Amino acid sequence: MLIDHQPLWAAQTNCYVVAPERGGPCVVVDVPPDVSGLLALLAKHDLTPVALLITHGHIDHVGGAGSAAQTLQAGAYVHPDDDFLTLDPSTQLRMLFGGIPPGDFSPLDSYKKLQHGQVLELAGLAFEVRHTPGHTPGHCCFYVSADGVLFSGDQLFAGSIGRTDLPGGDFDTLMRSMADQVLTLPDEVIVHPGHGPATTLAAERRFNPFLQGI
Repeated sequence: MLIDHQPLWAAQTNCYVVAPERGGPCVVVDVPPDVSGLLALLAKHDLTPVALLITHGHIDHVGGAGSAAQTLQAGAYVHPDDDFLTLDPSTQLRMLFGGIPPGDFSPLDSYKKLQHGQVLELAGLAFEVRHTPGHTPGHCCFYVSADGVLFSGDQLFAGSIGRTDLPGGDFDTLMRSMADQVLTLPDEVIVHPGHGPATTLAAERRFNPFLQGI
């Protein structure tokens, strides 16, 4: 399986392309408000996206999805519990930045609703949707069991976890999601987070201070 990423926009959010091989269909995981950066990543591997999977509604993960969906003719998937974020980017931007910073901000006109437990067969790959609220109410991780890969968004990072001090965040909810939907996966699973480097569940169980005792 081909997995490549590029940290994009001010928040250096990891935008992933996922495909069986170069030169064919792919899935994009998270679309920061830098569509030109995504287009460059696709061109690097001669990939054509069939879907945009959005882990959650924060602007650095979904801000470019509207423009990308139109430009690339690829449907976007988001959990509806994050509608208050996904469908109202201007309010979110004013709350976080006090205004509209530079970027390709384009709200989604429509999207396909993610549901916990569904398996999305896309570009020859199977993505299991794991609803992991806590960072946001609609946060989801995407698990590709055949390849032992988890796209964790802002649920789990190398050595840390997602913040819970923004609207809709809740620490206890995130930790329950972690215990039920993430730490039940095998140690050898490779975690590709929304920010920072990849890690493994084995390493996080051993070294992540937030996971001790779970």
